[in-house]
Amino acid sequence: MSLNTMKKIAVIALLSGAGGLFGSASAHVVLEYQVAPAGASYKATFKVGHGCGASPTRQIAVDIPAGMRGARPMPKPGWALEVQREKLAQPITSHGRSITEDVVRVTWTAKTADDMLQSAHYDEFVLVATAPEQAGTVYWPVRQACAEGRNDWVEVPKAGQKLSDLKSPAAALEILPGAGAGAHNH
Repeated sequence: MSLNTMKKIAVIALLSGAGGLFGSASAHVVLEYQVAPAGASYKATFKVGHGCGASPTRQIAVDIPAGMRGARPMPKPGWALEVQREKLAQPITSHGRSITEDVVRVTWTAKTADDMLQSAHYDEFVLVATAPEQAGTVYWPVRQACAEGRNDWVEVPKAGQKLSDLKSPAAALEILPGAGAGAHNH
């Protein structure tokens, strides 16, 4: 990865983090790090800062964006993990083997009422995946089910619209140009 790309990632990550610290309290599910280099391994940390009103969160379901490959979730104590896979329209080759299906959704569900994320608390839900080879923005729809009610963070901006204009925005990840065709990261 070039020095300029690394500097750009560092600056954007710093600004993204500062926005989370100094901006108004975020009412939606967001990614901790909102930039990643193309074709690189990316750790997606979804920050959940509240339930549905006073109701605790009992489930978080994350749709994997098109182009993100090989998603692997981190288990959470007290939460059941479900990984949904689907057949790929076009098989891909990775490490000399043909891949015909991939993860399309990851769901964490609290095992008991005591395991639910109370609305006054904060938690993170984590997975890793490989970013697309093309630069651009990918959106991660997140569905948050609570003991009573739900929040579906699934809106994607239309042309000319900003993410901040949306009432229930999907988590956004900016894919930056990679280091070149020879790069291979995990």
